[in-house]
Formats: sequence, structure tokens, C-alpha cells
Amino acid sequence: MISSVRGPVLSIALDHAVIEVGGLGYAVLATPTTLASLRRGDEAMLHTALIVREDSLTLYGFTDPDARQLFGLLLTVSGIGPKIALATLAVLEPDKLRAALAEGNTSMLTQVPGIGRKGAERLIIELRDKVGALTSNTPGPEVGADAELVRAQVTEALLGLGFAAKAAEQAVDAVLARDGARDTSAVLRQALTALGRKR
Repeated sequence: MISSVRGPVLSIALDHAVIEVGGLGYAVLATPTTLASLRRGDEAMLHTALIVREDSLTLYGFTDPDARQLFGLLLTVSGIGPKIALATLAVLEPDKLRAALAEGNTSMLTQVPGIGRKGAERLIIELRDKVGALTSNTPGPEVGADAELVRAQVTEALLGLGFAAKAAEQAVDAVLARDGARDTSAVLRQALTALGRKR
């Protein structure tokens, strides 16, 4: 099991980053918020989960062990694969996900692309007693950038999470017009919330 990777960031793509460890470049899939915290050429450390399939070995990276733990818990639920588990953590921060599960908040869980009402109910039934009271108070990374760059990054992230291009662009434009936010993570969260209401 590869539980973490540390090294210089070689490249950052829409859904993953490549981190050099001991002369090898590891492709690590991560949420848009996690990827936004990385900088090419800087050293990064990510907690990782290795998913083994017959034809692939895939690393998923997280900024803290709490998110990695929740990712593992999500995978124990029938019908939830790595892609949906990662999308869940992209839409809901660990504390919000724990609260949604503990409170039985299906409407919050159905904001995640790929999770319908039945799926949300299954998550609550299977994980409510497992999430515990542990919460993470570590603030998420904030990245400042100009509006056009933020718009492009957040729109690409939403497309990667399965939203339609037109809906993603409209949601991002609405957030930028309303709040004038220039923080990628904040705009992404607000756009996801708006899109979740329309599902």
C-alpha cells in the first residue's frame, strides 16, 4: 500500500497531478480543490489510497488523512466506485459529508453527480454509524487568481465532475457576477452548491 507521496510536482492536469518520488513520476488523481493547492515545481505531500484493478493501479491523493479515510469508507458502499467517491469529496468537504451522513441529509448528498436519492439513502444507512464524531478543522487551500483564470479552472473542474458545459459555465458566471470571488476553491464550492439545487 502506498499511503503517501512526497516530492516535486512535475505537472498538473484537470484531474490529476504527477509527483516525482525517488526518480519516478506518480500520477495521483485528486479533487479540483486539492489540485488547486499544488504548484508545478514546488514540493507537495499527499496522503494516498491505492486502488488495485485487474488492469490498473491507480493512486488517489488527499491533503489530509481524514479525507482519505472517508474516501475508503465511501468505497465500502455498494455502487460507489472511486470516481463517485472522489466526486463526493470534491462537492462536500469532510466535515460537511460527515454531517450529511449523521443527519440523514439526502438533499445534500444528491448534490454529487452520480448519486441519486436511493444512493444517498444507502450511503446514510451504511455509513451513519461509521463516520463518528471526528472532524477536521484544517482550512482548505485558497488560491488567488484573476477572474478569467478562475472561470476557466472551475469550469474545467465541473466538466470533469460530469456536469454539462453550458450548465457549468452559467453557474460559474453567476457566482463571479454575484460575489466577485477570485478564489478558485470558493468559486468551485459555490458553483457546485448552485448546480446541486438544480438537479
